[in-house]
Amino acid sequence: MKVRAEKKKRPWKWALYSILGVAIIIGAYAAYQGIGIYNALDNFKKTETESRFKDVIDVSVEKPPEWTGTERVNILLLGGDARGLDEGQVARSDSMMVVSIDPVTKKAHLLSLLRDTYVDIPGHSSNRINTAITLGGPPLAAQTVGDLLGLDIQYYIYADFEGFKALVDAIGGVDYEVEKNMRYTDNADKNRYDINLKKGYQHLDGDKALQYVRFRHDAMSDFTRTERQRNFLNAVATKMQSTWNLVRMKEILESIQPYIETNLEVSDMLKLGQLGLDLHMAGSAQVPPMNLLADERIQGVGSVLGIRNTEELKTYVQEVLKGDTSIPEPAKGTSTQGSGARGIESSGDGTGGTASGSAG
Repeated sequence: MKVRAEKKKRPWKWALYSILGVAIIIGAYAAYQGIGIYNALDNFKKTETESRFKDVIDVSVEKPPEWTGTERVNILLLGGDARGLDEGQVARSDSMMVVSIDPVTKKAHLLSLLRDTYVDIPGHSSNRINTAITLGGPPLAAQTVGDLLGLDIQYYIYADFEGFKALVDAIGGVDYEVEKNMRYTDNADKNRYDINLKKGYQHLDGDKALQYVRFRHDAMSDFTRTERQRNFLNAVATKMQSTWNLVRMKEILESIQPYIETNLEVSDMLKLGQLGLDLHMAGSAQVPPMNLLADERIQGVGSVLGIRNTEELKTYVQEVLKGDTSIPEPAKGTSTQGSGARGIESSGDGTGGTASGSAG
C-alpha cells in the first residue's frame, strides 16, 4: 500500500517540476531579452570618438529643457545619405521628421519638414534647413527645427539608408499599397539605390521600402515624398506593435544598432517604449504647409522654399498637435488585412489629398 501511495504522488511531482522548469526557462529568457535589449539600446548612443559627427558638433548649442516624462516630448528623426563621403564628412539631412508625443493623452503626431525650407540657423547664416546637421551635427539640427516650429526638441535619432533597410527587414517587411509605378536610375552609386517599383498592394522588404520613401521624381517632388514617408512610418509603427515583433525586440534592436545615433539615454528609451504600447497616431502634417510657402532664389544658395510668416507657422503646428484625425478601428468581424498600410490618409499637410491622390 505504501508503494502504491508513492506511485500516485509521482505524477504530481512531475507536474510541479514541469511548472517550475517552464517558469525558470521563461524567467531566464526574459532576463536574457532584458539584458540584450538594454545593451542594444545603450549602443545607440555613441561616444564622442565613435560619433560620425565628432568633427562638426557645436558645443555652444543650447540644450532643451529635460523631459520629465509627463510633458510633451518631441523627437527629431534624421535620415542621412552617406554615399560617397570621405571619413569625417557629414551629409545633409535627406529627410527630417518630428515625432511629437503627449504622454497624458497618449496621442502622437508626425511632422515632416521640407528639406529646402530656408531658415535661420543659430550661430550661422540662413540656409536650407537640411544643412544644419553639417554645421553643428544633430544638436544644431534639433535647435534649428525647434526654433522654426516653436517646440522644444528634446531628442534626436539619426539613421542612414542601411539602418532604415535593416529595420524594415527586421520586422518582417510591410504589406503596403504602392500608389503608382516608380522608376529612377542613378548611375552615380553604381545603381545600388535605383528605384523600380510597380503600382499595387505588395510586400515591401527593406530595399523596396527604401525605394518607396526616397522616390520624388514626379510633379510634386518633395511634397509627395514627405507624405509617403509619414504614411509608411505609420505602417512601420503599426507592424512593430505586433506581438511577434515585441517578442523579437532584442533581435530587431541589435540589427539596427550599428546604423543609429541618438542622444537618448536608455532610461528615456524605456519610458518612451512603455508609452509606445498605448500610443495611437492622431495625425500627420507637412511643415511648412503649402499656404505658408514661397518660392525664392537666394544668391549663393539657389532656389529655396521661403516662409511667408514664421509666427503663423508656429500657430499652425499647435493646431495640428491639438487635433486628432486618426481613422476609427474597424468593427469586430471586419477584415483588418493591410491595416496600417492601406487607406492611410494625410492630414493637415496643406496638399488636400491622400497619398495616392496627391501623387498623381
